[in-house]
Amino acid sequence: MEYDIVVIGAGASGLMFASQVKNKKIAIIESNAKIGQKIKISGGAKCNITNENVSFKNYLGDKEFVKNSLDFFSNKDLLNFLNKNGVYPKINPKIVKGTYFCNSSQDVIDMFTKLTSHTKKFLNTKVIDVKYDKEFLVNTSKGLIKAKNLVVASGGLSYASVGASPIAYEIAKEFGHEVTPTKPALVGFTVQKEQFWFKKLSGISCEVDIKVDEKRFNGKLLFAHKGCSGPAVLNASLYWQKGKITIDFMPKKKLEPLLKGNKNISTALPLPKRFMQEFLDSIELKDKPVSKLSLEEKDKLKTIKNYEFSPAGTFGYTKAEVTSGGIDISSIDKNSFESKHQKKLYFLGECLEPTGELGGYNFQLYFSQAYLCASNFK
Repeated sequence: MEYDIVVIGAGASGLMFASQVKNKKIAIIESNAKIGQKIKISGGAKCNITNENVSFKNYLGDKEFVKNSLDFFSNKDLLNFLNKNGVYPKINPKIVKGTYFCNSSQDVIDMFTKLTSHTKKFLNTKVIDVKYDKEFLVNTSKGLIKAKNLVVASGGLSYASVGASPIAYEIAKEFGHEVTPTKPALVGFTVQKEQFWFKKLSGISCEVDIKVDEKRFNGKLLFAHKGCSGPAVLNASLYWQKGKITIDFMPKKKLEPLLKGNKNISTALPLPKRFMQEFLDSIELKDKPVSKLSLEEKDKLKTIKNYEFSPAGTFGYTKAEVTSGGIDISSIDKNSFESKHQKKLYFLGECLEPTGELGGYNFQLYFSQAYLCASNFK
């Protein structure tokens, strides 16, 4: 079986690429029984597909490489493309600020099913390895597939339950590419002994500001039985290496005006009572009338606006939205996504180094890359 183009992976970038190239004999190889399985579970099955404010500043990685793709196919271009094909995302600010969600992830999958009807799909098919001898020889669980051009869009390591595998990195290394260290990103934090009180609050959430390095994120923090999660935490995890992060548990309130009157601390501060009880225990401060606090006790309480801690780690790849790190983009052409080591070999999407924040930024980048790459085949 020989094809003009073989696409490995039927996720966002693979499907967008295949949908745009109509004049070639294309095959898509997918390890799952159906296409778009990571799309299906994204955004709580609503597919957080883009954001109203998309900038290269929302990404970790080479800014120029990211900007080039976004300039070619913007968030407005993506929304027009979706609308033209019967998908009408809307902003839901209650979940993540500025994020466009679809009515259902299945709408996106159905759209791509129609747009890729011209392709041959090998489902439930795993890629074992790839060699090159005048053409690409893709060794799969269902036999050998030959390709004049090979597009690797098989994703990263997050969510093994929907077929995540390291095959993209293995192919890249086979053809001389460097792969930078990967890590789980957009994922919750586990905590050290000093923050075990977080676990007692599992299920409680509050609005916070989180600062990590020079980045600051506002949003929900959700206490979990392993530590903490929620949109603000997930964004912070993208930029966290090791070391401390800082949390403001009252981002829209000043502390001093609340320390007047005879109310107890847990009542005077506008936070869940269970949270206040555990927080006060953690800083060894009794719940007492705010009027009776000493200067030393007030200083202790100020940590509620500036709570520093070092996460023990993250919840790992099984809970991570995406994989950070990956194929070094210095050896990838930013306009075609062709390998600089091997002609007619292309890499797209999550397997590449740049990674976006929470809120539709990753899907936007994957679609932009695929659209730009596909423009070279028209």
